[in-house]
Amino acid sequence: MHWTWTRFEALGVQGLYEILALRCRVFILEQGAYLDPDGLDGQSWHLQGRDAAGTLQAYLRAVDPGIKYAEPSIGRVITAPEVRGTGLGRCLMREGMARCAAQWPQRAVRISAQARLRRFYLGLGFEPVSDEYLEDQIPHLEMLWRPS
Repeated sequence: MHWTWTRFEALGVQGLYEILALRCRVFILEQGAYLDPDGLDGQSWHLQGRDAAGTLQAYLRAVDPGIKYAEPSIGRVITAPEVRGTGLGRCLMREGMARCAAQWPQRAVRISAQARLRRFYLGLGFEPVSDEYLEDQIPHLEMLWRPS
């Protein structure tokens, strides 16, 4: 997997289109309608994982601290349906956490995790810091990762 970490302005029209298309496939077609373009993409870093053919297979964004939360936050974590179950999601998150640690040294990272993925995020070192709440009609909880 080839990883790129770029700001919004550097994505280019084609790159942005591919990201939005993948996010739409999963977040809207699989999980139900909600407003995906939420105004935070322009204040974020974008991590893309592309296979040898250049196809976007994994993506997340890291929102700058002070925008969504006091801490930097990871969100819009996604793998293409055809590569699920391969461990790519775990690789994506580890890569994203490493990029956040390099970008914002010694800063905790906050996520709004789907409650059904609690165990996945616990396995990556995130700790729950809230009760469950509904976000876009899906149970979520805030979780925090503190660098060691």
